Amino acid sequence: QVQLVESGGGLVQAGGSLRLSCAASGSIFRINFMGWHRQAPGKQRELVAGITSGGSTNYADTVKGRFTISRDNAKNTLDLQMNMLKPEDTAVYYCWGSPSYWGQGTQVTVSS
Repeated sequence: QVQLVESGGGLVQAGGSLRLSCAASGSIFRINFMGWHRQAPGKQRELVAGITSGGSTNYADTVKGRFTISRDNAKNTLDLQMNMLKPEDTAVYYCWGSPSYWGQGTQVTVSS
């Protein structure tokens, strides 16, 4: 069983940057697909960035060009670099590994 723990959330002004990190308690080498989801108040949880074990990535249109996802299978970590943040990026961000590994979430708040 793999446990995921996020860190790096916080409060930032619009246009700023944050880096989220997710540390896994076990090996993520065999987890084919990992990603970052977010959930804003009153909205459904959405996948914003995903990455395969081989390093292929995909992004939601709303974050493309601003967010970068990366994983280190040797260190069992998953990161999300978020640049040019907007108020609409405000949400709880969750680390996820397929099929159903979830972190507890970390709050990101972007002020205008």
